[in-house]
Amino acid sequence: MSKNETTDRVRGPELELATTLGKADEALVIGLIKPENSEKEGTGTDADPTLVIGDGIFDDAQAEFVGAAARRLGATGSHGEITRLPAPEGLDVDVIVAVGLGTADNLDDPEQVRQAAGIAARELDGHAQAATTLSAVNLAAAAEGFFLGAYRFDIFRSEKTRPKKSLPTTITLLVEDKSRTAKAELAHAAAVADSVAIARDFVNTPPSHLYPEEFAERARVLGSAVGLKVEVLDDTALEKAGYGGIIGVGKGSSRLPRLVRLVHTGKKDAKKVALVGKGITFDTGGISIKPAANMDHMTSDMGGAAAVIAATILAARLELDVSVTATVPMAENMPSATAQRPGDVLTQYGGTTVEVLNTDAEGRLILADAIVRACEDEPDYLIDTATLTGAQMVALGARTPGVMGTDDFRDRVAALSREVGENGWAMPLPTELRGDLKSRVADLANVTNHRNGGMLSAGLFLKEFVAESVGWAHIDIAGPAFNTSGPWGYTTKGGTGVPVRTIARVLEDIADHG
Repeated sequence: MSKNETTDRVRGPELELATTLGKADEALVIGLIKPENSEKEGTGTDADPTLVIGDGIFDDAQAEFVGAAARRLGATGSHGEITRLPAPEGLDVDVIVAVGLGTADNLDDPEQVRQAAGIAARELDGHAQAATTLSAVNLAAAAEGFFLGAYRFDIFRSEKTRPKKSLPTTITLLVEDKSRTAKAELAHAAAVADSVAIARDFVNTPPSHLYPEEFAERARVLGSAVGLKVEVLDDTALEKAGYGGIIGVGKGSSRLPRLVRLVHTGKKDAKKVALVGKGITFDTGGISIKPAANMDHMTSDMGGAAAVIAATILAARLELDVSVTATVPMAENMPSATAQRPGDVLTQYGGTTVEVLNTDAEGRLILADAIVRACEDEPDYLIDTATLTGAQMVALGARTPGVMGTDDFRDRVAALSREVGENGWAMPLPTELRGDLKSRVADLANVTNHRNGGMLSAGLFLKEFVAESVGWAHIDIAGPAFNTSGPWGYTTKGGTGVPVRTIARVLEDIADHG
């Protein structure tokens, strides 16, 4: 495998606009709306789902044929329900795939459309080109959902295990008019979806092939391609500059750490936003070693770094009028004769000393260095994100990121995260937990001596390194960044790309409103 195979590859289907079905379209995806009185028994037309077929796609006879077929097959329109229907005479496609959108109220929620499109995308195996009328409901949501639902990461499979049927290479989004507005909306959605897929690719690449040096190189290649200024500090430069957290975590591995800086520059008076993401390319826990069961999931421990890199690339692609600097620490946390030990004291970048009571609480150590460096640029806002604590999943489950930070900016980030369907939830930083981070011998301990509020304690640790003048949000994505169960909505198994869309939406909001 060439080094750049995952940076150069096509990550999803081509997204096109059209007003009518094309001769190459092999499948058509339509929506079904669940009737309001569907809880009642009955077979009359009032209990039948409504077809979302777009204007001018079907004539009356074809629409009647499809509706009757849906009724005969028991389609209800329940959200996510898939019904495969025969194509009516005169419609030159092999099959119609009807996906439930739920009740009509769901049509106002882009996330419901996005999820339905993602579910439908996985039903299109073996069809090289498909069209959809879901774009008549919400063009951007349908585009993102189809692209991300069709995402597949099979680079490391040989021909004998690679799926025989490929997902579609082209999705045609049917619209009434290919206006300039529609074209711009599709271009934006395609850029967002591809950036999410970049983050997924990073997370899904195994640690044998993605280690700090290689991660930094791939970030450089992708960043340079969109015009970002890129700086990479190697282990020698890090040690010389005093990045004690990154060096301390990374010194147990033969694959030494890196720090990557990516810069997108807005106009002269643009707001300045710092992004920081945890880039532990594999986490054994170090000397405080993790249990063997599910340790392979720690290939995802660089999900925060992946999201930050992808979001900065997206800012450049969208030409956002905001200055973004990503500071991305990368290390591999391994046990060895050179690894840091529980009880060691390290000096973070900027001079704060930390007693390392648990080497498996390593993410906050590399983030602390990066946060201090990021604050030297005097940003208006700082967002850091990390697969930081198992406590996030205990508190909020596997799909809800915890958002901590300065009150106003924390709430703003959480609200925008919910707006885009990534569902961030604001969490407090209780002052009474701060005392439990006191160290016997250093300025701070990296963990408390109890399990209470573990996610919040990690946030309080990071707070110590954020400049007081900066609006700050910390997003814990320990569960949401990596899907260990089956696909759902537009989320495939493995890397999810969370919180790329949250960060991108926040950057757009800052560009628009300061």
